[in-house]
Amino acid sequence: MFVTFFHELKAAKIPVTLKEYLTLMEALQADLADRNIEHFYYLSRASLVKDERHLDKFDQVFGHVFKGLELMSDAVEAQIPEEWLRSLGELYLSEEEKAKIEALGGWEKIMEELKKRLEEQKGRHQGGKKWVGTGGTSPYGADGYNPAGVRIGQKTNRNNRAIKVWDKREYKDLDDTVELGTRNIKVALRRLRKFAREGAHDELDLDGTIKGTAHKGYLDIHMRPERRNTVKVLMFFDVGGSMDWHIKTAEELFSAARTEFKHLEYFYFHNCLYEFVWKDNARRWTERTPTWKVLHTYPSDYKVIFIGDASMSPYEIQVPGGSVEHMNEEAGATWMSRVTDVYEHCVWLNPVPENHWSWTPSIKLMRDLVGGRMYPLTLEGLDGAMKELMR
Repeated sequence: MFVTFFHELKAAKIPVTLKEYLTLMEALQADLADRNIEHFYYLSRASLVKDERHLDKFDQVFGHVFKGLELMSDAVEAQIPEEWLRSLGELYLSEEEKAKIEALGGWEKIMEELKKRLEEQKGRHQGGKKWVGTGGTSPYGADGYNPAGVRIGQKTNRNNRAIKVWDKREYKDLDDTVELGTRNIKVALRRLRKFAREGAHDELDLDGTIKGTAHKGYLDIHMRPERRNTVKVLMFFDVGGSMDWHIKTAEELFSAARTEFKHLEYFYFHNCLYEFVWKDNARRWTERTPTWKVLHTYPSDYKVIFIGDASMSPYEIQVPGGSVEHMNEEAGATWMSRVTDVYEHCVWLNPVPENHWSWTPSIKLMRDLVGGRMYPLTLEGLDGAMKELMR
């Protein structure tokens, strides 16, 4: 079974190595899981999963291979006080649902039927409509639905028993095959980190304090600067036109970036970069920032990220005066080249699916202008872009 588990993980494209598998086997030989399926789940997850984006796939494989190993709790065979059952049976029901309970004979009838089923049932059950179990329509158990139910093993939400840990799939939004969300984006952006201690000494240096106190024989408090992410990011967001279809994704990326990066500057543009950008879309025609000023204000150690679908007429990129909104004296390609000349680390994130890029000539033009460093706005694409920026 363990070998099957290993092969299933590999088949799910989770990067599990033979060395990690053997480490897990050694841990089991040392009885670190304490012969408990829940402990084994956490032990195997810690041993085999190196990247949190694979946690959801791991849970699915684990559930597929090992589901059903844990028998029902011993509480099924125990004498259960009726007061305890009553407390578990407290439901937040509408008047209509309460009427359904009364139609079934009321609380006394439900308790009598529950005791009978506990005496008859011999093991764990899932997905049915009669026995005490999980995921079904029986009135008794957990994680199912019945308007006249007694919740057993599921106080408030879930009880985090072993058979539920991987079923719950708390990390399903970290799978890189699902749509982006602010949390997912934060996970990907965290690759773009370089920590250093800068600024005022306002954080307690515990190790230094212990050493200083031991050396001097009295309390010697040491302080140090807070450890911060020193990466500086400059973001350019395409707005309007076809980008209206991608507003939600762009907003989530912007929100995540403002949380992750202390040194973040941003500007807006439309379709292609020209001689000016802006920070307030409501005042885009009255409060502009010259692009030359941006290039001279933010030094070359900034990491530059363009966010846009790059979907436009090729003339907007290649020809002076090609902008659909104003008469640009220089081609957009000229300004893009200036940006890539100043900033060594520059990428373009495109919300259009990558398999559609070949349909739009302007996307290929823009991709060439950024040296091929265009990535789809997916978790996998973000991961690749962050690696590129950290080179």
